[in-house]
Amino acid sequence: MAVTSTYQVKGMTCSHCVQAVTSEISALPGVAEVRVDLASGGVTVTSATPLTDAAVRDAVDEAGYELTDA
Repeated sequence: MAVTSTYQVKGMTCSHCVQAVTSEISALPGVAEVRVDLASGGVTVTSATPLTDAAVRDAVDEAGYELTDA
């Protein structure tokens, strides 16, 4: 059963930002889909199993952005 989680990412301003965040999160084990809303900074991730916040935070950090608590 798929799990969908939503996160807020700070610092994205263009399509390259969206691509970088999508690429890093997509590389996490079990991730099936990543949808990024550039305007709101929202990132929706669908995965086979729940992802840890730490794993998502590390992926976003690797892309050069910041996962917020909002």
